[in-house]
Amino acid sequence: MKAYIAVSYSKRKLVDKEITLIIETLNTFDISSFVFVDNYKFDISQEKQMMSQAMNDIENCDILIAETSEKGIGIGIEVGYAKAKGKIVIYLRGQNAEHSTTVSGISDFQIVYSNTKDLQIKLINIISQLNQY
Repeated sequence: MKAYIAVSYSKRKLVDKEITLIIETLNTFDISSFVFVDNYKFDISQEKQMMSQAMNDIENCDILIAETSEKGIGIGIEVGYAKAKGKIVIYLRGQNAEHSTTVSGISDFQIVYSNTKDLQIKLINIISQLNQY
């Protein structure tokens, strides 16, 4: 199983601890992770290539995890595409972050966490349910 992790490109460093924890937690379930913004750099003239690559990578995943503590319009596009392709979507954000009604509304699971330990506990609970989904 493979998880695509959607996160704001410009705010990626602000959620580094959370992304690292998500990857480590997924690894314990033998779920590989793919963080798009960590794997590619596109310049402004490559928007078509960037979106084509994102769609291809989403198609090759089973789950999309949207870390929305730091909003990014691209996250919503990735989530919508994943949902249209029948992928499981997990929405997550820190409890003090602004709520995304669109991403939460389209997701299969929602996590609002108070700290990284809380995030890990809630993510483990959801991953444990995926076999039944």
